This record gives sequence, C-alpha cells and structure tokens, in this order.
Amino acid sequence: MLGDKKILIVSESGVNQNDLSVIFDFLGEHSLKAQFHNFLEMKNTENLQPEDLGLLVCERPREHIPLEKLLKDIHQAWGMTPVILLGDWEETNEEWDPYLKHMVIARKDLPLQYNTLVDTLHRAQRFNVAQESRSTTEGRPTHLFRSLVGTSRPVLAVRKMMDQVADKEVTVLIQGESGTGKEVVARNLHYHSSRRDHPFVPVNCGAIPAELLESELFGHEKGAFTGAVNSRAGRFEMAEGGTLFLDEIGDMPLHMQVKILRVLQEKSFERVGGNKTFKTNVRIIAATHRDLEKMIEEGAFREDLYYRLNVFPIEMPSLRERSEDIPLLINELVSRLESENRTSIRFNSGAIMSLCQHDWAGNVRELANLVERMAIMHPYGVIGVQDLPAKYRHVDVEAQEEFEQEFEEPGKPAVISAGDIALLPENGIDLKEYMTGLEQSLIQQALDDSGGVVARAAERLTIRRTTLVEKMRKYGMQR
Repeated sequence: MLGDKKILIVSESGVNQNDLSVIFDFLGEHSLKAQFHNFLEMKNTENLQPEDLGLLVCERPREHIPLEKLLKDIHQAWGMTPVILLGDWEETNEEWDPYLKHMVIARKDLPLQYNTLVDTLHRAQRFNVAQESRSTTEGRPTHLFRSLVGTSRPVLAVRKMMDQVADKEVTVLIQGESGTGKEVVARNLHYHSSRRDHPFVPVNCGAIPAELLESELFGHEKGAFTGAVNSRAGRFEMAEGGTLFLDEIGDMPLHMQVKILRVLQEKSFERVGGNKTFKTNVRIIAATHRDLEKMIEEGAFREDLYYRLNVFPIEMPSLRERSEDIPLLINELVSRLESENRTSIRFNSGAIMSLCQHDWAGNVRELANLVERMAIMHPYGVIGVQDLPAKYRHVDVEAQEEFEQEFEEPGKPAVISAGDIALLPENGIDLKEYMTGLEQSLIQQALDDSGGVVARAAERLTIRRTTLVEKMRKYGMQR
C-alpha cells in the first residue's frame, strides 16, 4: 500500500516492536525500529529522508512526552507524516496548529486487529498521496479539514483563493450559508499567515446582545456601567498581533458598525468608560450568511463599512452545489469519530446515492450531525437507505436492492466504505496489482472472521472451498 515508503515503529518495548514488524512484513511493508531517545536522529544516522517515510507508529512511553511537542518534532524532522498513536495519549487541542492535529490519522490499542490495521494503512496511503499532490501545486499548501474536504470545482476555487490571500495583510469577507465552514476558512487563513504564532480570536456578533457588544469588543474600565467592578480587556486587545474573526457581521447593530469602521480606519479604539486610546494591530476577517448588498439598500448595513471589509471576498459554496464531495466528507467525519475512539460506521452505495440527492439546508453541519446520529444508533454497522431518517431517503429501497442483485456478485452488498473510498491517483494505478491486493485482503478478513475454517470463509466469499484453497496457495496464505 505504501510502496517504497518505510514505516518507522517507535516504542520502548522490543517485543511490541517485533510483533508490529512481523505484521507489517506480512502485509508487504518495510518497517524500521527506533527508541524515543534516538528516533529523530535517524534522519542522519539512517539517512531517512522525508520522502522515504510513509508512516510513523508511536507507542506511548513510560515517561510522559507532551503530544504536541512530539508532533512538532516529527513535523520538523520529516514534514507532514501520518502518525498512528498506540496507547493512552492525550487528546489534541483546538488551539493547536491544525497541521499537527491532521498528522494523527488513528489511535489504536495493542494488539492490533488485522482489519483495522489494513484500513489505517489505506488512510496513510491517501494521506501521502494528498500531500504529494499538494506539494506539486503552486503557492502555499492549504491544510484541509471538515468542510474543506473535497475535489469539486467550487471547493478547489475556494482553496485557490485562500492560497492567494492567506499571507497578505488584507481584510477578508467570507460569505455563504450557515454550516458551509466559514470559520474553517478563517482559521486556515490565520494559520497560514505571518500571524499564526499570535491569537486567533472569534466573536459571534449575532450571539452577543447589542448593549454588551461594544464592551465585548473593546473592553471596559472599572465603573463604566452597573456590574463593571473591574477593568476588562476586549477582544481587540486579546487578538493583538493576531487575527480577529467577526462572525455574522451582518447581525451587528448600526451604532457598532460605525465604531468598527473607525477602528479599521484609524487602527485605534477606547475602552467603554475610558479615554485612553489603544493602538491595535490585528487582521480582521469577517463572515456572514446575509446578503449585505441588499441590507445596504434597506439601510441595515453601512455601505462604507462594507467596502472596507470586502477587500477580498470569498464565497463559500453550499453542500448541494458540491454533492460529489459527500462521500469524501463522510469519510472525513467517520475518520474523526474513529480517531476520537468513539465509534465507527459505514454507508452502502444506496445510502450514499440517496444522501447525494438531498437538499442539505444545514450544509456540512447537517451532514456531520446525521453521521453522528447514525453512528450512535448503529455503532459499527453498515447504513442502508432503509436506515436513514425518512427525509433523507431519496432512493427507492426496493429498486436499489434489485439493482444490487442484478449488478453485484450474489451475497455481497454493494458497500462503499466511508473509510476506504478508492481514489484514482493522478499518475494512474496498476489495476491488476491493486485488485490482487484487494483480493488477498478480503480472503484474509474472511479467514479471520471464520476462525481459520476454510469452508466457512469460502461461504462468506460465495466461492467453492477448492477455489479458496487454490487462491490461498497462490498467495502463500495460511489458515
């Protein structure tokens, strides 16, 4: 699966290292072993280059090592490398660089199960292919997660615009329906700018009462109003040197729009109840689901502020405009559930076909909620059209079953695994080799599930026992 790339096993246990090495050797992968105190030096001692490393497996050591520091060290040594964490590692934090969080593709416990390991290797393969494709594109590669996953034309256009403006000191206005991922874009722009080492401070202008919004943004002095028992810094001060994300800017009252316009023009402000002027150095990124131009005509939004904010507009596509991305989005959402050790789930071809025809008024947020709901109701199950809530059923269940019976092999459900969606690489693929590997994988799974009983495994694969024995002999496989 990983080709010529190597797997580096980092552990204090020689027994676990040997066991993992045997498993990877059985799967045809080339593995190396290292201890925590010297694995970073292998770049020099073993001449291990970033392009040579396809996967890094880290078992939690006895002496605590902060996960963030470990990922930073790995990133510095080998760049964006997929990592499997073994054991009880700490959870990732929302404040971390998203590059680091994206490197962790799975969390597992020993002993490893064959099926889940193969699934994880497929994920590592896709990770490496994605990194190689990004490195060949012009401009700074943009980290993709949640709603930015996809290969449709609208998503590619958004990524290109993000590449163009991420490291520019200009104001960005992100427009799009609720749930399309406007804050995701804002965080990406921040983390790929020169301000990434400074705070990213989000403010939902529609969630804060109008009378408190000024204090929330600019802070207040002691005694400025009833209940102001102490001085307090506002969001502009908290975001100093970084990025201030003004979400739902269209819900901001007119009197506050005037004050924001002044800050944008003069780069200064005063706290509520104070007369001291504070200089500010923040980048403003605004977002809204409203039609600001229509609001200007109605007198609900200031035209001068609009042109101050709309220096570089980014329009987020709705999910119904990029329905071809739904299988990849489901893959990402399921991967997140698995990485958090919560549960897993799969959707068959009929269910995915049905979801692709849905209108998605809530966009990616609605899809995420559905996947989580299905995972709770059917943990580790395969979801068909009949399992979906009624409003998501856009494919006739009986017609779909007839289709599968006619065009699929008897007894084999047409399952599209959200974790194993096959993507054709840009440079093509050796189809014969790929199908051979897939056949071996399915045979091994059938043998594992049948306790090594060949007759039962043959029944699961709906082939003759003698045919299965012949295939096992061909691939050198044991019971």
